[in-house]
Amino acid sequence: MIPRYARPEMTAIWDQNNKYKIWFEIEAYACEAMEKLGTIPKGTAKTVWAKGKFNIDKIDEIEKVTKHDVIAFLTNVAEYVGEPARFLHQGMTSSDVLDTCLNVQLMQSADILLADLDKLLKVLKKRALESKNYLTIGRSHGIHAEPTTFGVKLATYYAEFSRNYDRLKAAREDIATCAISGAVGTFANIDPKVEEYVAKKLGLSVEQVSTQVIPRDRHAMFFSVLAVVASSMERLAVEIRHMQRTEVLEAEEFFSPGQKGSSAMPHKRNPVLSENITGLARMVRAYAQPALENVALWHERDISHSSVERYIGPDACITLDFALARLTGMMEKLVLYPENMLKNLNKLGGLVFSQRMLLALTQNGVSREQAYTLVQRNAMKVWEQGKNFLEECEKDKDILKALSKQQLRDLFKMEYHTKHVDTIFKRVFGK
Repeated sequence: MIPRYARPEMTAIWDQNNKYKIWFEIEAYACEAMEKLGTIPKGTAKTVWAKGKFNIDKIDEIEKVTKHDVIAFLTNVAEYVGEPARFLHQGMTSSDVLDTCLNVQLMQSADILLADLDKLLKVLKKRALESKNYLTIGRSHGIHAEPTTFGVKLATYYAEFSRNYDRLKAAREDIATCAISGAVGTFANIDPKVEEYVAKKLGLSVEQVSTQVIPRDRHAMFFSVLAVVASSMERLAVEIRHMQRTEVLEAEEFFSPGQKGSSAMPHKRNPVLSENITGLARMVRAYAQPALENVALWHERDISHSSVERYIGPDACITLDFALARLTGMMEKLVLYPENMLKNLNKLGGLVFSQRMLLALTQNGVSREQAYTLVQRNAMKVWEQGKNFLEECEKDKDILKALSKQQLRDLFKMEYHTKHVDTIFKRVFGK
């Protein structure tokens, strides 16, 4: 994580203070549960909550000797708690603290990311409704295909990010588990009721069975969902980058007063935000692969996953949070040029109606193969000689055997391609 691509609220979840705060809560709630079970003296938990503190610098200092972060933390807390600290961590193992804490942090991060997605969805809906009837050209392989509307384009992204919202909500639920099961996960030295108590206090569910660590398939799914969200963001960013190209200019990132596009060329207005989002999406996707590789740990536990998660936990969440906020701001201020959309739509002299022509010929007795030949030979004149498609078709005797000139002209009506826009919008946005 670098500060340039980080926002304070998400960063705070992953700082040392929040991590140790969660560690302390896990230990203190465990004391409460054990006290209720009568395995530690009454009043222990009250003392832990009242006197328990930690000092990050001191923990770092102790860890230089212990080479063990959880022991360093417990040693430091004990300095404040005093004699009752001997009941901290009773029957627990480091993973009980580390894994439960990590899942709390991922859950907290998911809450922010879900809020981010909600804001993006609201903006996409607003801009889609605004541009619902802005005629534009749909492209396949980057080449003009058939007419659509800019609103329909944005509706596809709204639907996709709605699915992503549901995926992340499910991933949050899946990752929100707690394991306080002791060495190799058998509860030999700690009552399962302690785990149930701590889980409830932290808003988690109980891990069905842990092997000293919480199974990493949960984490693999979580980071994979983040990667899918990032890929959806890149798809939208790439679309905007294309639309801002000088030769296209159907949409453009807002260029603020005083903004500079190039150190060398004062005229430049570059799609820097969408390009940045593309780059950040690559990074978020990159974190999914090591999460997948973390699933296969040795036997009941090893720590090959630990160093990986110290990187990807904060970096993936912080990066995606920043990128989502940037994408939302970009789409909110995106400048649209409906006149240019229409201009580009008409650029190929009516070729975008070739399929309508093909279908009309087949419906009037011409074989599909022959109809394709008739339409294509006139279409190539438009490509190669700059002719007008309708005019060329009106001069083609073979076409006129099947269709009158009036029938031909009727095939070139734009509203034919937009007649189901309302249906699409009802499907995506409801009534």
